[in-house]
Amino acid sequence: MAGGPEGAGQRGHSPAQPWVLQFCHGYDGPFLDCARQYARLFAGTPYRVATVYLTGEPSSEAELGSASDEVIFLGHSSREVRGLKLAAIRELRRILRGRDFRLCIAHRFKPAYVALLAGSLPVIAVHHAFDDYRRLSRRLFAACFRRRLSLLGVSDSVRDDMRACLPAWPAERIETLYNRIDVQALQATQPDRRTARQALGLPEGAWIVGNVGRLHPDKDQATLLRGFAEALPRLPAGSLLAILGSGRLEAELKALAGTLGIDRQVRFLGQIPEARRYFRAFDVFALSSDHEPFGMVLLEAMAAGVPLIATDCGGGREVVEGVGRLFPLGDAAALAAALAQLAGLDESARDACVQAMARRLEERFSDRAVARRFWALPMIAPFLAN
Repeated sequence: MAGGPEGAGQRGHSPAQPWVLQFCHGYDGPFLDCARQYARLFAGTPYRVATVYLTGEPSSEAELGSASDEVIFLGHSSREVRGLKLAAIRELRRILRGRDFRLCIAHRFKPAYVALLAGSLPVIAVHHAFDDYRRLSRRLFAACFRRRLSLLGVSDSVRDDMRACLPAWPAERIETLYNRIDVQALQATQPDRRTARQALGLPEGAWIVGNVGRLHPDKDQATLLRGFAEALPRLPAGSLLAILGSGRLEAELKALAGTLGIDRQVRFLGQIPEARRYFRAFDVFALSSDHEPFGMVLLEAMAAGVPLIATDCGGGREVVEGVGRLFPLGDAAALAAALAQLAGLDESARDACVQAMARRLEERFSDRAVARRFWALPMIAPFLAN
């Protein structure tokens, strides 16, 4: 059920029922699925999950997508949760009353801040980006609550960044728990290649490189354009680059495509709702990002059976290494070589690549694999028993 903070925690639940509080900044972008991922960790256990969203109005879609026993929307705006966040602290205290909460899982720094000040629960803060503890004020805050605060990074790269910022913390209090996907559920929403291409307005017979992401310096589509232009003579005739996304660099990137003489071979398709449904339209998926913390789009491409190219840095390396091609950040020539290699795969080699990606998903990035990892974490044992 959904509800506001008033009266939350007093809905007739048995006081002896053990609960886990999941506290999220919001449900925009990928964060709704993050809530689902963590709620699913407790499926089949004695624990019920209450998911609270700090920002965002009540939404039936968010309520359903959270996969939780109860969903509560505090409804604050981003402006309202700047500064001390006293209203949010008071509201969370009301939610904590009347139930046997054992643990709080907080996504991003602000929810962790509010949760630590609102009660006495142990808090596991899940961090989805680099540099969250570069600020001295945040390091001092974390040190104040070190006895009941543990940290998870969505990749080893994010984990290592936090360990470098907090060198006095024991390693077992700063760990990795990968993002993951419900592979079967996602695949059920992905139409076949022909239908996906029709939906995106792409020609059925072309060899297509796909990219999905904001048109932003962090995504470095400029290197992707240069690499594609350099590779074109070695790619099948009629090859295209399809870029799904919008952002402030759109005009600049279109101008670069013109300068490179590939404006007719590049399709800027804009923001596509539920873009992950259409990944089967691509022959290759290329991610040129600058230090991606994880790269959920890589998992989505793997689920679609699309060979991968990604920059050899950040969390993307951990997803792709061993099952796809990696190239140095900003190296257009190396990206062009990787594109040419994948264009040359015969059917047998492509099938082997698809099978390797499927194994990687199941062994490392499935709900089942990550649940096993979660329950084995040393930071979990003191608070929860599976």
